[in-house]
Amino acid sequence: MIQAVVDNVYWQMSLDRKTTALKQLQGHMWRSAYITGQLKGEVYEDVVPSIRQWRELGFKLYIYSSGSVEAQKLLFGYSIEGNLLKLLDGHFDTTVGHKVESKSYRNIADSIRCSPENILFLTDVVKEAFAAEKAGLHVAVVMRPGNDALTDEDKSSYCCITSFHQINFPSENN
Repeated sequence: MIQAVVDNVYWQMSLDRKTTALKQLQGHMWRSAYITGQLKGEVYEDVVPSIRQWRELGFKLYIYSSGSVEAQKLLFGYSIEGNLLKLLDGHFDTTVGHKVESKSYRNIADSIRCSPENILFLTDVVKEAFAAEKAGLHVAVVMRPGNDALTDEDKSSYCCITSFHQINFPSENN
């Protein structure tokens, strides 16, 4: 029985499955590595200055990831930039729904009591961008080294950025 569970976990990981149970298991496994300093959450160099600026502008920031909430808190709590949790207002994982389903984004909007049209969703996955846009959110696709390449159609369909510094909000121009 134990070997069957182990085999199933390896199988899901080999297919990069985004199942809630797998992501929760991974979060539990990573906890000790983060706490002992063997593992640090990596963030791009533009992320922390940008989210600090957005906080100063009064924006609320949430993370929605296929990784469990526990894993998110470990990554941001033990990052190479220190504890970033104080910069975030909340976390969502696939317990609100899968990231390629529009209902998930409506669930998040309802949960944070914010109209979808007042939310900017950043992603590197076009299927997620499509689902979020269908739910009424504004979307920007973040192109980073190592991400799947975007088609020309994807690039013409979405606002595409390579750095958070490229995001400007109307209040910044006043």
